Amino acid sequence: MARFQLILILAGMLGRGSAAKNMEYKAGKTTIRLIVGDITRCRTDAIVNAANSALRLGGGVAGAIRRAGGESIQRQCDSIGGAPVGSAAITGGGRLAARYVIHAVGPRQGEGDEARKLAGATRASLELADGHGLESIALPAVSSGIFGVPLEDCARVMLGAAVKYLNRGEHSLLEVVFCLFDNNALRVFETALSGISNSENG
Repeated sequence: MARFQLILILAGMLGRGSAAKNMEYKAGKTTIRLIVGDITRCRTDAIVNAANSALRLGGGVAGAIRRAGGESIQRQCDSIGGAPVGSAAITGGGRLAARYVIHAVGPRQGEGDEARKLAGATRASLELADGHGLESIALPAVSSGIFGVPLEDCARVMLGAAVKYLNRGEHSLLEVVFCLFDNNALRVFETALSGISNSENG
C-alpha cells in the first residue's frame, strides 16, 4: 500500500466565517492539509510564524500573530534573543487559540543556499512540535512574502521537507496544515504536493 495517498474533502479548520476548501493528503500516519485562511485563527496545537533572525514580529504573518496573540509573544522572542536562518524557536501562543507559536527563520531570496535553509526551517519547526509532544501544527508559506522566495520554490521545498520528516513515523504529529493566503497559493501548493504524491506512488 502506498505511504502517500491523496484525498479531496470539504472541511472547516478555522474559526467561524473562515472555512475554506480544504485538500488533505496522508504522509505515513499524518494528515497534511492545504487550506486558505487566517493562520492566527487555526485551532492547531501550534502555528508557525514566518520569522526573521532577530525574532522581531513586524509585518506580514508575524505582525498578524503579534496583533492577535498579544505582546507576550514578542517579549518571549526578545528573551530568546534571535535564531539563525534555517532554524526555529518556540514561544507560547498568548491570546491565540494555538498554545504555541513556532518561529521559523527562512531565507531571503538571493542570499544563497535558499532551498537548504528553507527545508531546515521547516524541519526544525516540525522537530520542535514533536519535541513538545504536539499533535497538530499550521504553517504559512515561509519566505514567500517580502523575503522574495518564489512561491513555487517555497511549496516544493517546504512540502518536500515535511513529507520526508513525516514519513519516518517516529513523531507525535497527526496533522500538519499549510495555511495559505489566497487561492493562487493554494493551487501552487496543490500542484507541488500532487507531484510529490505521484513520485511516492509511482
